[in-house]
Amino acid sequence: MSKSELPGARRELGRSARGGFLRVDTHQHFWRYTPQAFPWIGESRRVMQRDFLPGDLRPLLDKAGFDGTVAVQALQTLEETRWLLELSDQNPFIKAVVGWVDLRSDAVGQQFDEFVPHSKFRGVRHIVQDEPDDYMSDGKFQRGIAAVGERGLTYDLLVFPRQLPAAVELVRRFPSTRFVLDHLAKPEIAAGKMDPWRDDVRELAGNPNVFCKLSGLVTEANWKGWRREEFTPYLDVAFEVFGPRRLMVGSDWPVCLPASDYGSVMNVVKEYLAPMSGYDRDAVLGGNAAGFYRIRV
Repeated sequence: MSKSELPGARRELGRSARGGFLRVDTHQHFWRYTPQAFPWIGESRRVMQRDFLPGDLRPLLDKAGFDGTVAVQALQTLEETRWLLELSDQNPFIKAVVGWVDLRSDAVGQQFDEFVPHSKFRGVRHIVQDEPDDYMSDGKFQRGIAAVGERGLTYDLLVFPRQLPAAVELVRRFPSTRFVLDHLAKPEIAAGKMDPWRDDVRELAGNPNVFCKLSGLVTEANWKGWRREEFTPYLDVAFEVFGPRRLMVGSDWPVCLPASDYGSVMNVVKEYLAPMSGYDRDAVLGGNAAGFYRIRV
């Protein structure tokens, strides 16, 4: 894949119906809350213990100046993928859906056959951060990743820093598949720790089929006392290794809420982008997403 063919190249910046370039939040979730479905949402995340639906997000997008969003799976069920696609039919501002299929299943092809015809089904994610460290080298999982690439879909890499070397091996094995790293691999921002995360994310970024979401950072900082300056070293690394043509902004709403409101989360990246060229800002705030997720305006 040549540089000119990469999604998010200059020619692919999406245009907004409001004029100017498309603004896309590339990472947020919807759910109907039950303690059984979301056992990880404990007392410290009490603010998340309710339903979060498109009607809750739309005014936040409008206020922050965003045209649309990419809805990302939160449950590892086919039922949730169907539900997200239904929501996207009912809400045009949901521009794309990253769902879930059982990548290790012998029936993965049939699962894709159900979802691929939907115009907004763009990719899949598995919550690898909760799996053993050798999960990405599993033969059945890699067979599923091959199926992702064969169908022109994307794969969201949700990993912790210690899993980055395994992610590097995965993306090298599938150079024609488009990957995107969620949340910068969750660096230890509260501890101010940069290594070995910095070198590992640089190695991952050396593969041109990998993009990265500038999302999920506030929840890796001190929830009650973070400062915008704490994120600067990590954003500096992201722009150094990926460059502005392979980075995309994301809120991680409503997971961000224990640490910050929607607008403040998005302002972390917007304010960092302020000194950059207009084209670079447009790319990170939506143009790259339009190319990567093949969003139809």
